[in-house]
Amino acid sequence: MALLINKMENHDAYAALRIKNFRFYLTARFFITVALQMQAVVVGWQVYEITKDPFSLGLIGLSEAIPYIGMALFGGYFADKYNRKTIILTSAGIFFICGVLLYLFTTGLSNMLLIYGTLPIYIVIAVSGFARSFIYPSQTALMAQLVPKELYTNSSTWNSTTWHIAAVSGPAIGGLVYGFFGVSNAYLSVTTSVIIGFIGFSLIRNNHIKTFESGAESFFRSLSGGLRFVKNNQIILGAMSLDMLAVLFGGATAMLPVFAAEILHVGPQGLGFLRAAPAAGAVIMAIFLAYHPPIYRSGKKLLISVAGFGLCIILFAISRNFYLSLFILFMSGMLDNISVIIRHTIMQIYTPDHMRGRVAAVNSIFIGSSNEIGSFESGLAARLMGLIPSVIFGGSMTLIITGITTKIAPILRNMNLKDKLYENTHHK
Repeated sequence: MALLINKMENHDAYAALRIKNFRFYLTARFFITVALQMQAVVVGWQVYEITKDPFSLGLIGLSEAIPYIGMALFGGYFADKYNRKTIILTSAGIFFICGVLLYLFTTGLSNMLLIYGTLPIYIVIAVSGFARSFIYPSQTALMAQLVPKELYTNSSTWNSTTWHIAAVSGPAIGGLVYGFFGVSNAYLSVTTSVIIGFIGFSLIRNNHIKTFESGAESFFRSLSGGLRFVKNNQIILGAMSLDMLAVLFGGATAMLPVFAAEILHVGPQGLGFLRAAPAAGAVIMAIFLAYHPPIYRSGKKLLISVAGFGLCIILFAISRNFYLSLFILFMSGMLDNISVIIRHTIMQIYTPDHMRGRVAAVNSIFIGSSNEIGSFESGLAARLMGLIPSVIFGGSMTLIITGITTKIAPILRNMNLKDKLYENTHHK
């Protein structure tokens, strides 16, 4: 016990990376994330080039959100009931098919876009959203079983670091390839990255995973088990709700193609860097947090970081300088990553093993609401209020929501992850 706590106090920044299966996991997730981030940039710019309408960018998010949120609970149920590695590989295979179809729409099947407009692209994105609803809970549940409990914060930090490095690389690569080599080669890059990610997940040793036994419990009662668990856990529910509402209103990512084209006057290359800037900031913060994990006064740090994120969104909306906008987005990524790592650690240490998939699925519904539905909200608000006022409104709502949460959620505000981590170590 004393030795384990001593290790936690020393904050071995690379402890989780010494686990072979975890390294395979991070490598695979990196390339899958790169692929999805590249695809998001390429699709966003292509759709805006075709339509010249900000609302069409919001429809991209809606196309992905409907199947993603609609199937999320099923994805969590399957992640707890069946082989998680198989689910991940199957989902990656669907991503590959989607990338191939998007490529074909720019080559042999390009006449489909001439006839049907952007509808075929929206359909492919919807299929991609379906696959995401299954891969996310399986990935989350699998990662927690690759490392011991005392390394959950460390593994969450490196998982977040890897994701954000991919989120830096993906948009930058997608924008640069699109700008210099064309949309077809950009989609080829997407499919190549998916293949590498598929191979990486295949190399993970398929450890035995104890699944839940539903017994006499009905299928739909088992399916909704994650919802009941989250509802009865104030810390998990509070963290998820804060993330959902803050990012729902505060996210400006969906409107970046419009900012790039009409406000900052940069092409797809500039859009790639704008998309990458928040992730670059998140990587810097994640490296810092690997050495200084946010396990002390965690609740207060969570609330402060979300408020800072909202302020950055307001400043971004009023900026007219490309480099200043990059810096503001960079800072927003640093602040956002603090809340991401705290929330991921909460998910891991407060969720029992046999429910990880279903609870992760509930979390994915919150994330889907805040990201994909947030994209639709951004597009609709931009049409109704104008681009700049809508983004300022969103950032202001994030500040208001954070203030309300601070007032009505004292358990979350006073939370210390250190206490729960030590408790888990003691029982271990």
